[in-house]
Amino acid sequence: MVTSKLRKVTMAVLAPTMALGATVGLASAPASAAVWSSCDRWGSTSLDGYRLYNNIWGSGAGSQCVWANSGTDWGVWADHPNTGGIKSYPNATKTINKTIDSLGWLTSNYNVSVPSSGAYNTSYDIWDTDHQYEIMLWVNYNGAVGPIGSHQGNVTLGGHNWNVYKGTNGANQVFSFLRTSDSHSGTVNVKPILNWIAYTKGWMPGNETIGDVQFGYEITSSSGGLDFRTNNLTINGG
Repeated sequence: MVTSKLRKVTMAVLAPTMALGATVGLASAPASAAVWSSCDRWGSTSLDGYRLYNNIWGSGAGSQCVWANSGTDWGVWADHPNTGGIKSYPNATKTINKTIDSLGWLTSNYNVSVPSSGAYNTSYDIWDTDHQYEIMLWVNYNGAVGPIGSHQGNVTLGGHNWNVYKGTNGANQVFSFLRTSDSHSGTVNVKPILNWIAYTKGWMPGNETIGDVQFGYEITSSSGGLDFRTNNLTINGG
């Protein structure tokens, strides 16, 4: 887990769009032409209410390209060296901008195809608007990866059973929920998870505004080139 996760947000604002030193073609994209693709380090676009972001933010990264047929059907080809440290978090983002206590519901459906090798997690990354709190939901993971902080116990929430970790990366609090078994498709009811953090544990205020809900792949290594595909994703709240 990264020690400065906030850079995933701030570096997108501060850094200019730039191409990687070694870019590659999108041979792994679907046969039909994608409506958008990018091998730029900070490449991004908005489609169907989602912001897609290549987001190669870590040091020692290799090549990575993202493509999208729509905001809910997209994928990534990544070739990052087999070294420690997270290299990237390609993701789709939906902006919510509602306080926890005013949210009536917040749910997401996901369906992914991920490699059997490499080191990565498939995760939601949920931020408050002030970037004081970060909530990660790992639905599957592989290789030498792990969460920030210490184990807080096990809980069943939002339709899944999780091991919960709590810590800080030096910039914000991080609450990580790791699914106890890998899942490639399903539905997550996020609202009860937020309620549990705020009201059962008291780890964040109930009037905290949830800003961005991201879903993507936190990639540590994918040597030789690996494909990560989001077959379908929906995030909805109200």
